[in-house]
Amino acid sequence: MIMDWELNATDLKQILDADRDLVLLDVREPWERVTAAIEPSAHIPMGDIPSRLQELDPDKHIVVYCHHGVRSLNVTSWLRQQGFETVQSLRGGIDRWSREIDPKVPLY
Repeated sequence: MIMDWELNATDLKQILDADRDLVLLDVREPWERVTAAIEPSAHIPMGDIPSRLQELDPDKHIVVYCHHGVRSLNVTSWLRQQGFETVQSLRGGIDRWSREIDPKVPLY
């Protein structure tokens, strides 16, 4: 299945509301996660992804997010190079999620 590398907050919300099976992966630093998070989500900081790759299932749909979407797109690119075909980045990150979907998620 060919997937776009990014999806927007509205598309992610629709997937989550439909209860489709996906892994939401937060690649921000621990202090950022304490400040704000989209739950439920797994947490592996960007720098730890290579050493913790075995924690991720390449057969699952994975949506990666960070603060504004730059780190998550880098992780998405790297994971695709490792053979993860159904991984996408949340365009605009948690910042856009907070602004467009869930204002209870703090901006920072």
